[in-house]
Amino acid sequence: MATRSTGRRTALEPLPVIQLREVCKSYREGEPVLRRLSLQIKQGEFVAIMGSSGSGKSTLLNILGCLDSPDSGEYRLCGLPILQLDEDALAAVRNRRIGFVFQAFNLLPRIDAQRNVELPMLYAGVDPGVRERRAQAALKIVGLQAQAHHLPAQLSGGQQQRIAIARAIVNDPDIIIADEPTGALDSRTTEEILRLFERLGESGKTLLIVTHEDEVAARSGRVVVLHDGQVEEDGGLPA
Repeated sequence: MATRSTGRRTALEPLPVIQLREVCKSYREGEPVLRRLSLQIKQGEFVAIMGSSGSGKSTLLNILGCLDSPDSGEYRLCGLPILQLDEDALAAVRNRRIGFVFQAFNLLPRIDAQRNVELPMLYAGVDPGVRERRAQAALKIVGLQAQAHHLPAQLSGGQQQRIAIARAIVNDPDIIIADEPTGALDSRTTEEILRLFERLGESGKTLLIVTHEDEVAARSGRVVVLHDGQVEEDGGLPA
């Protein structure tokens, strides 16, 4: 007997964690940076975002990370209507739902690796004992338990980026947003970081990486190319 479709999402179909609809963004005395941009990203996707300078990558990243707001359009993150949230709620979303990784690592130089990893939990008011356990677990994931009490200056660039990744995942976020995370690293260390990102993707994390490197984008499952504030290509590497 034929089964009638109910139109409901099946249990095995990944849910969208990011939904942008007709998003526009302009700055003072300038042309629009994002032009009615729509984008949907499902849970567990590994997406590379590419585009030339001025294409809107940084603005898109700031909006996706709840660091900036569009002028119009709709943004839902894990079903939450982001544009309707107040500043306290937005801060809670950033801290709990999103982990950030930056090209410059952004580690505090005067505290050791473990305390750098603990920072998101400190801001969230997590108990010190819990902070320590979670930080140690995150450091284990990135393979740097032995360096827990090293200062950033005592670590290589690759190790510092792995500490930054541990900090990004310590609150078990749904989404990891990385801005040129391998831009300051050599090819061997880049490979180590990409393998780590791939393992995080296999664990169910949604990964968004802004990159200008084709070899980095090639490791993702999907490439979104921006041009003049719009999605020019979605799916493969640009020609």
